[in-house]
Amino acid sequence: MAYISLRNVTKTYPNGYCALKNINLDIAAGEFIAILGPSGAGKSTLLRAINALDPASGGEISIGSEVLTPRNRRRVRAHVGMVFQQFNLVDRLNVMTNVLIGRLAERGWLSSLFYLFPKSDFQIAEAALREVDLLDKAWSRADKLSGGQQQRVGIARALAQQPKLILADEPIASLDPKSSEDVLALLRKICTEKGITVVVNLHQVEYAKQYADRVIALNAGSVVFDGSPEHLSPSKLAAIYGTTAPLETLHADELALAHA
Repeated sequence: MAYISLRNVTKTYPNGYCALKNINLDIAAGEFIAILGPSGAGKSTLLRAINALDPASGGEISIGSEVLTPRNRRRVRAHVGMVFQQFNLVDRLNVMTNVLIGRLAERGWLSSLFYLFPKSDFQIAEAALREVDLLDKAWSRADKLSGGQQQRVGIARALAQQPKLILADEPIASLDPKSSEDVLALLRKICTEKGITVVVNLHQVEYAKQYADRVIALNAGSVVFDGSPEHLSPSKLAAIYGTTAPLETLHADELALAHA
């Protein structure tokens, strides 16, 4: 039974641009999904539609047993963790408070306004920081951390929501190769050990092959590949990225740069 289900999902902007075209997908609970495709293919739009940050124009999206609607999307989104390319941390706040922000959806407006958190939230945040190996940085300012550490704080914030689903929108785009592998290995570990479904947008084909259970590729707003990473042959990559170059000779980073 699918945990995430998309039926005929479209996204058309007011200027007439169609970013998603009749997307039909089922994602099982506990899957690690990598979404590939050239820039402008609709990868970020797809994640934002699933999370209702930028709702779809048409079709139906279900998470768990609930169909997303304007009435319930805030409640459903409260337990969908989001990891962003640019970390989205509050630089002047310490790491602990940044992680606690993941608990705000569970608190009233007064608690949210003044960052008032009960002891139970601190315990959840401490556990999340322990999970990403940053408990020793809990009281450091967020802007004093390296890029890789800041992204791990972003993952801890998502974990503090106690999610069943984590969406990561190009989480390694600003990181060096070592930090990139650390972040993806951490997301893979969370998926495997906690059974949390992870959907991550990537430009790097090699990382998708290394970490994902399944690859979904978009081009021009449509799904052009959906299958196992080992089935990403050069001809399939050519179809995904719209190139006639001999992709078997291209390093994944070069491929990403060519379509950035």
